[in-house]
This record gives sequence, structure tokens and C-alpha cells, in this order.
Amino acid sequence: MTSESDRIAPGSVIGLTTTIPVEVVLAAGCVPLDLNNLFITAPDAYQLVGEAEAAGFPRTVCAWIKGIYAILERRPDIAALIVVTQGDCSNTHALMELLTAAGRRTLPFAYPFPPSRELLRRQMERLLQTFGVDWQEVHEMRSRLAPLRRDLAELDRLTWETGQVTGQENFGWLIASSDFNSDAGAYARELTEFLAGARARPAATPRLRLGLAGIPPIFSDLFEVLEELGAGVVFNEIPRQFAMLEPSRDLVDQYLKYTYPYDVFGRIEDIGRAVRERRLDGLIHYTQSFCFRQIQDRLLRQRLELPILTIEGDRPGALDHRTRMRLEAFVDVLRD
Repeated sequence: MTSESDRIAPGSVIGLTTTIPVEVVLAAGCVPLDLNNLFITAPDAYQLVGEAEAAGFPRTVCAWIKGIYAILERRPDIAALIVVTQGDCSNTHALMELLTAAGRRTLPFAYPFPPSRELLRRQMERLLQTFGVDWQEVHEMRSRLAPLRRDLAELDRLTWETGQVTGQENFGWLIASSDFNSDAGAYARELTEFLAGARARPAATPRLRLGLAGIPPIFSDLFEVLEELGAGVVFNEIPRQFAMLEPSRDLVDQYLKYTYPYDVFGRIEDIGRAVRERRLDGLIHYTQSFCFRQIQDRLLRQRLELPILTIEGDRPGALDHRTRMRLEAFVDVLRD
């Protein structure tokens, strides 16, 4: 059991290393902050990676982990960090140890492998105890977020069905749903306003319909380049998973349906449905340098029946010349 003195105080800023049951954090009156989003949108994201390396991080460690570390060095106001030790990056466990040794408060959370309702519920209950909330309060928060998630589902539909929302806009809104930009109320109001404007746009059909699979790309101009080539992204796999758009009966079920932290076969099934429903012409699979998920590329190619281009990124910045040329060639092949 968590003692009263160990519980997180309402209003505390809580750092997240990836998507977790954010309903718990919000029910406790705390402020969720996705450190990945904070890193990649920083004007000096490239420099943040260098700062981590100067502090001793090896060159052969994922840039996202280094970015998170550097962000935390700049943000002493973050009261605690929820670290996903199973179901995300294989380097996160070591990051947690490093931060704990430096005196930062870390809260481990593990997605069970293989998926288990009982084990996932236990992990959630540990969070509930730490934040001093009960299941009823969390259920009420989930209900309050339901209209927001329905609006995100509508935004996703306007991307692939009518083309009134671009792939880049889709990516931006869905990726931000991991923490709702640290203010769910403002996020919901801004989304409502955005959707009203999007519905007033004329329908648009991209010449080529692409899907983007894999972890969020570290490249800053991928969507712009694809649009220049006449290709539209109508499926953003992982951001869509972050947004929790699938109907579910309760919070545990909601996070069991979230494919990212479990085996690749659930992801392949989800992508396969999107291929058929969204009539994808091709798939771009983004892989991060030094990430174990690169190995899964082989399974995606074996089990998905459409053309796939795998691209790899390392540090934040624009597409390198070689990757841009490969995208151009891929689009040309699909068009022909």
C-alpha cells in the first residue's frame, strides 16, 4: 500500500515516457506531460540529443531516450515520471535506474506480455494507490474523455474517408492525445473548433493513399515531402493507437485493445484492417536507429499484402537525401 506521504499531490506535473492510463493521472488532478512530444517539438531537439551524449549516453542508444533524458535535466518541476518498463523501449528500464540514482521519483508501469486482463488491472491499481484515487473516480474521468475520443475518431474518418483532414494534421492531433497537450479541456475545445473548419473544406482524394506504420518518425518534413510527391497519408498507425478510438467496455479493456505495447501480431492485424478499409496503395514503415522494433519489419513484410517501404531515422531533422530519393522512387513505382 502507498502511504499518504508517498502519494502524488494534486496539481503535480507527471512526466510520461509513452502512453499510459492517463485517466488515472487526470482523475488525481495532476498534469500529464508526454516527454516524447516535448522533445520532438523543441526548437533545439537536435541539440538535446547532443546534451545527453555529452552526459555519457552512448552513440548507439535511441535518440528518443536521449531526448527524454535531456528534457528532464531542464525540467526540475516534473514531480514524478511514469516509466513504462515493459511494452515500450528496451532502454527505458536503464533510463529509470539512471534517473532514480539522480534523485528523481520514478513510477514503473508494465504492460503484461502476453496480454492479461488480470495483470494489467493490477498494474493500474498500483497507479490508483500512488495517485490516491479509486476506480469510480477513474471511470468518471474516462466517461468525461469519451466525447473527446469520439471527436478524434471523427477526425480520423475525415482523413481517410473524405480527405478533409490531411495526414499531417491527423498525425499531430492523434499523437498529442497521449497527454492531451497537458490540458484536456483546452485540447477538446480546440479540437471542436478544428473539426468545424475541416468539415467546411471540400472533399479531397490523394492520388496515392499511404499508411505510416511504426513508431512516430523523428523526421520533421516527412509529410510535406509526401504531399509534394502527390501522396497522402490516410493511416497513422501508432498515433491512432495512442488516441484509443476502439470501443471498449471499461478502462482495462481499453488498454488491452491498445496494440503498441503487446506483440507485433496484434499490430499486423490492425494494419491489415486499415489496408482493406482505407484502400491503401502502399505502406511506409518507419524504424528508429538502434531500436529492437526494427526486427519486426520482417514480419510486417511477410504478412501484409501490399508494397512496403522501410525507412530509418536517427536524429531529429529533415529527411536526408538518400531517404528522400527512396520515397520518390517508391511513389513512382506505386503510381506506375
